[in-house]
Amino acid sequence: MSKKPLPKYSPEVRERAVRSVQERRGEYPSLWATMESIAPKSGCAAPTLHEWVKK
Repeated sequence: MSKKPLPKYSPEVRERAVRSVQERRGEYPSLWATMESIAPKSGCAAPTLHEWVKK
């Protein structure tokens, strides 16, 4: 049984998603809520976006 390959995201997509989290943080009650809202618009999952923000 093989694992699904993880999707590759361009640096531009990562940067744009992280910037969106930083810019919109004040509009949500928590950082996680911000990431849950932005992640689908960026084409990734909230935990993935969380990793990008931590870096």
